[in-house]
Amino acid sequence: MKQIAQAFVKAQKGFAPALKTANNPHFRSKYADLAACVEAVIDSLNANGIALLQQTHECADGIIVETVLLHESGEQITGGKLHVPAAKQDPQGYGSALTYARRYSLMATCGIAPEDDDGNAASRRNDGLAAFEAQYLSGMQAAAAAGKEALHLAFQNLPKTPEAKAFWAKHGNDLKAKVS
Repeated sequence: MKQIAQAFVKAQKGFAPALKTANNPHFRSKYADLAACVEAVIDSLNANGIALLQQTHECADGIIVETVLLHESGEQITGGKLHVPAAKQDPQGYGSALTYARRYSLMATCGIAPEDDDGNAASRRNDGLAAFEAQYLSGMQAAAAAGKEALHLAFQNLPKTPEAKAFWAKHGNDLKAKVS
């Protein structure tokens, strides 16, 4: 898992925020649709030898999506399975659940967030650290799983900022404990 961890850390540096370009008429707000989420990461993933796959799994009451990042070496990272119940048991209900699940699974796996995310009031208290965590935590976890050298390299590649220092203070011991 060393090669994909290194490639993923490099890819994350090129990720953009998911731009809120779609309109939600019910809440009179904008949101980042699935296309915006894919657009935020796909070029950087591909440039680093990583393909994006989103697998669906059988589910009676909704949708289960698993985002998989597949490196050209054959190594992979999975974001885990995300279950989203269908609001209605009809094609439109399942389609909406699928789009929602794909969007949120992708954002969680890649560590991206919509630009200026109004839905995340808790992170406003510490915007810098929350944004830093959103961008780097999953890559650092993947690096830790790949081993001590990969974690060290990923740490060396972090920007030298106060947020990085706070990030390491908060997550460093857990990351070191996960080194395989």
